[in-house]
Parts: sequence; structure tokens; C-alpha cells
Amino acid sequence: MMIDTAYMITAFVTLLVVIDPVAIAPIFLALTPNMTPKQRSNIALRAVLVAGLVLALFAFFGKAVLDFIGISMAAFRVAGGILLFLTAMDMLFERRTKRREDSSEADETEHHDPSVFPIAIPLVAGPGAIASVILLVGEKPGGEGLVTILGITTVILMIMYVMLRLSSRLEKAMGKVVINVITRVLGMLLAALSVQFVLDGLAEYGFVTALG
Repeated sequence: MMIDTAYMITAFVTLLVVIDPVAIAPIFLALTPNMTPKQRSNIALRAVLVAGLVLALFAFFGKAVLDFIGISMAAFRVAGGILLFLTAMDMLFERRTKRREDSSEADETEHHDPSVFPIAIPLVAGPGAIASVILLVGEKPGGEGLVTILGITTVILMIMYVMLRLSSRLEKAMGKVVINVITRVLGMLLAALSVQFVLDGLAEYGFVTALG
């Protein structure tokens, strides 16, 4: 099986930007106040495992669900691209971070375990990540695309786990200004990738001419 390097890079960048471990790390701290390192480690592990399960289910069955409903991959590429573009705008103007922080404050209660909600869903495995997984698997139908996306998702979730474990050190070392700069740069990349998804979907309908 030949490895499509360009596809792997695109998939990795897309999922890394959408899941955004750097932005979630400070929110994880807000959701786990006064907890011991061991408690935070357990919560981080559960959150990553649950998010991984959700994304894997959509990677396996997302296309089948679309076919059952009668939605073509081209239509889903256009819709998913628009959704990801809106996510990119939120990242550029800090609206997504604000919503995440509001969600963490609304659901934070004493002795509350936030691993499943809101960390795993919807902070990690949110609409953008789910749409990205379905779109990327659809780009390479068959076992190659599925295995590639599952592997890349696993790597990114491992990065997420490490970031959550090191969240307190990360926030002190980088500061909010650096995190905001990184978020905006990733937002620009996601905006370009989302436009590409829309163009690919339109090309399948013959509205635009695909390059390459």
C-alpha cells in the first residue's frame, strides 16, 4: 500500500488545527481546579479515550450514515468546508475560545467529573472534528483512508493527552498571548483548508475545475 504523503500531511494539519490541543489545555485547568496531578491525569485519559471512541465511530460509519440519509460526499464536503470555515473565523476572532470557556464555567461544579462532558464532547470531539474525520475518510475511500485517519487521530489524541498532563506548565511557559497567536495562525490554516474542501465538493458537481 503506497502512502500518500500529501494526504497524510493535509489530514494531520486539519485534525490538529480543529482539535487544537494548545487552546484546550488552559480550559482543562479551569475545569479541574484544586485537583491533584493524579486526578487530572485520570480525567485527561478518560477524556481522550472517549473522544477517540466517538471519532472512530464516525470514521467507520459516517459515510454509511450519509449514504443512508441520501447525502453525497460532494455535498458533505461543501457543508463540512463551510462549517470548518466558520470554526476558523471563530479561532481568528477568539469566539471559539470564549464559547469553550463559557461552557467550562457553566458545567463546572464541585466534585464534578468533566472528562466526558464538556472535555471529550464537545471540546475535543466537537462538530468540526467529526466533520473533518468524515471528510478526510471520504477523500480516500477504502481501507487506506480509514487506517490513515485512525492513525493520525490517535497521534493527535496522544498529543492532546500530553498537553493536558502538562497544561499547568504550558500555560505558565507560553502565556495567554503566545497561545492566542498560535490559535490565530492555526485559524488561518484551517480557513484555507476549509475553502479547499468546498472547492473539491463543487468540482465534483462540475461548478469549478479541479486543479492538478
